[in-house]
Amino acid sequence: MDLVHGQRASELFQAQSHLYKHIFNFIGSMSLKCALQLGIPEIIHNHGKPITLPELISALQIHPTKAGFVHRLMRLLVHSGFFVTTRVHINQEEEEEEAYDLTPSSRILLKDNVTNLSPFLLAMLDPVLVSPWHFLESWFRGDKVTPFESANGMGFWDYADQNPDFNDSFNKAMASDSGMMNLVVKDCKPVFEGLDTLVDVGGGTGTCARIISEAFPHLKCTVLELPHVVANLADNSNLNFVGGDMFQSIPSADAILLKNA
Repeated sequence: MDLVHGQRASELFQAQSHLYKHIFNFIGSMSLKCALQLGIPEIIHNHGKPITLPELISALQIHPTKAGFVHRLMRLLVHSGFFVTTRVHINQEEEEEEAYDLTPSSRILLKDNVTNLSPFLLAMLDPVLVSPWHFLESWFRGDKVTPFESANGMGFWDYADQNPDFNDSFNKAMASDSGMMNLVVKDCKPVFEGLDTLVDVGGGTGTCARIISEAFPHLKCTVLELPHVVANLADNSNLNFVGGDMFQSIPSADAILLKNA
């Protein structure tokens, strides 16, 4: 029997593997979200050393029938590079057992870290932001401005304005992403030379602008954001907040910052 278009079996299996990888990619991100929601990175961190599977299951306080699935979850996330396995002694007879430890990718999910990206992960995998991807086809064929509108019946910013919990989650996500600026902003002095004023357009609750203003006190920073985002935020000597719409007008400044543009 001829193979499809004369392709060899090995090529077809490679094509199938490539296809399946993309079909099931969502399992990795959703498994990571689950681990974060269960508190697994914090449990391992608070344990103070690599944690065995029985110790982890005990700390999770889940039903015993789910124990085997914890092993499967951890095996997947070890494969993905979010945890690592090691061998630890479990008794005086020098018996060893597999244990789990954090990696750099899971350490930046710890709550007490300056570079805590947990809020970003949870917000980006919120069903509100995931569901629009199921509407791409209808969006292409329809008249909605964005897939988000196709999925949720209104634009993103209107939805955030009408759903305080989501708005809070999204703003925390943007703030956690901006927190990474702490690692590099002081090395970027040439970028800000000659500037006296800067506007962070769509700057959320001001985390990025605050980091910049603290690193360069001479620089007067303005955060332009929708009114409901900045309504209760206080100005200081070199950081102020302006409620407005960037598509209507942007305050005058020496430079503008579009962090995720």
